[in-house]
Amino acid sequence: MAEARARDTESVTFEPYDIGSDEEYMSPEQEEHFREILLAWKKSLMEEVDRTVHHMQDEATNFPDPNDRATQESEFSLELRTRDRERKLIKKIDEALTRIDEHEYGFCEACGVEIGIRRLEARPTATLCIDCKTLDEIREKQRG
Repeated sequence: MAEARARDTESVTFEPYDIGSDEEYMSPEQEEHFREILLAWKKSLMEEVDRTVHHMQDEATNFPDPNDRATQESEFSLELRTRDRERKLIKKIDEALTRIDEHEYGFCEACGVEIGIRRLEARPTATLCIDCKTLDEIREKQRG
């Protein structure tokens, strides 16, 4: 058996799930493994949001120099765009947690096959198996 190494999903470190040879896919233990990963990830993102709010409150200064003011506004704008992406990610995490509660987590929304433990560890909010995701990306390229 391969040596277990800690993995990192967007700054949340966890031990890869050790799949038993006769273990059913998305067993209660696997669901709990992913619930813990998703909750830790969400907590990390929420802490980052809090840090940003405090940073913006602490750093907000009315600079007399237009260049300094523009630099600060640009930095704040970048931080807000980042937080907006994180807000959308938190929504996806909440949706994944709901799928776990409904025992639908880990199955492709398009074709119903198992997404796979390792793919979900790499991307816990995945809703498509690798084949459907690849097809989705091909279609997106053709449209754009």
